Amino acid sequence: MNTSVAPRSLDELTKFKRLLLVPFDHLNADRGVLKNADPATDIVLLVQSERMITGRSFHKERLFFLISSARHFAMELEKSGFTVLFIEAETTTAGIAEARESVGELPVVCAEPSSFMQRSQLAKFGVEFIENDFFLTPRELFADWAGSQKTFVMENFYRLQRKRLGLLMEGDKPSGGQWNFDHDNRLPPPKNYTWPERLEHQRDELDLEVIEELGHEPSSTWATTRAGALKQLEHFLDNHLAGFGPYEDAVSKDDWSLHHSLLSPYLNNGLLHASEVVAAVIDRYEQGLAPIGSVEAFVRQVIGWREYINGMYWFLGEDYRELNGLQATRKLLPLFTDSAKTQMACVKSAVQDVEKRAWTHHIPRLMILSNLALVTGTNPQQFLEWMRTQFIDATEWVMVPNIIGMGVHADSGRLMTKPYAAGGAYINRMTEHCKGCVYDPKKRAGENACPFTTLYWDFLDRHSEEFKKNHRMSQQVNGLTRLSDLPELRDRAKQVLEGLSEGTV
Repeated sequence: MNTSVAPRSLDELTKFKRLLLVPFDHLNADRGVLKNADPATDIVLLVQSERMITGRSFHKERLFFLISSARHFAMELEKSGFTVLFIEAETTTAGIAEARESVGELPVVCAEPSSFMQRSQLAKFGVEFIENDFFLTPRELFADWAGSQKTFVMENFYRLQRKRLGLLMEGDKPSGGQWNFDHDNRLPPPKNYTWPERLEHQRDELDLEVIEELGHEPSSTWATTRAGALKQLEHFLDNHLAGFGPYEDAVSKDDWSLHHSLLSPYLNNGLLHASEVVAAVIDRYEQGLAPIGSVEAFVRQVIGWREYINGMYWFLGEDYRELNGLQATRKLLPLFTDSAKTQMACVKSAVQDVEKRAWTHHIPRLMILSNLALVTGTNPQQFLEWMRTQFIDATEWVMVPNIIGMGVHADSGRLMTKPYAAGGAYINRMTEHCKGCVYDPKKRAGENACPFTTLYWDFLDRHSEEFKKNHRMSQQVNGLTRLSDLPELRDRAKQVLEGLSEGTV
């Protein structure tokens, strides 16, 4: 799909005043640069960059979603009366240059890009920026908050958000009598439970065109239109919101997504906005159709964590992504790119989900995949690149703080005061994968000891001098002194690390 404008006359050409650049994560007619756009004087430009397709090893499910969503959006803008250019070019700036060859040297305007790199590239090319309003919290407002904090506690930010936005509040008190219900929302997978069926999305001619170009047969999981995104929202509200909270941290063998909404891709590419999603969820609560525990948990993810991560991305700066405080140097494990390269049931299942649909929910991401990268000492930038390219919702601002700060503790505790390391006991409690696995989560040494259990203690052992100074880690580190089999554990850790690097464990 490569369109161009051919004005019929000089008058038609000169009526246009601006060229509005819409990145593929700004697909919203009411936000960003389109908020005050005028079809009579503005031309809309979308650029499909060849560098996006060939420059990195993006999951084809992700590419399909991004490209098809952008093409559908361009088509909808045309139907609403806009003159739209959808250009395929080597780079975004090359696409802008090509557009100007058709329409003249119009000023190019774009909402503030979502990454440091894109902002720098477009700024050097002379693109004018307006405020990015795809989030509920302006960047300057968040920077004011973060700049006043000694530690960046998300819960403190979240409570201010509730008050500022007037969400789930009764006067100056939180609805339900408490700020969060996290303690109640940590149940393990339920037994004999029927998970509602997931919504499947049908493919139209535009989808099929992208499918043919990419040579990829996508799953039916993801919509590529705003109408489809709204259907996904409605499906979540009707079938999953009420049960979302209690099992949000569980991992079930029976269902790959449990009660999770699957809305993050649409929030991250603009087809949905946080304000409308949160309003719809709270409306169900006010109608008595969903309990406060589930509603609060979901609202916290959107107005708390999502806004916090975006704000911290910009606050922490461009060099933050290169941090490696634990000096982790192991190459990316082969199991991340091939689920057949491991016998660990929980890891195999999580990677298979990513291979199939470019998605798995936050607990497999954090407590299985990131946890493994952390305790094996995998290079944080290599792991970040894998996460950045393989997940359908993995924009730069999402993954950099989540991986560098939370996932692998590469920032030495600047974002999170303790590393999210866990052994087999946690995996056994919160997932259903340990039963039937070749490894025993209760064993830390020996041939069939769970790699997570072994490497958890080995990780503490390797970094004991650093972590014993951390008030949140000192108790775990002191636990090393009670291990009678520490020499055997160290030997087992070497075997496990070698086996993981070879793709045999």
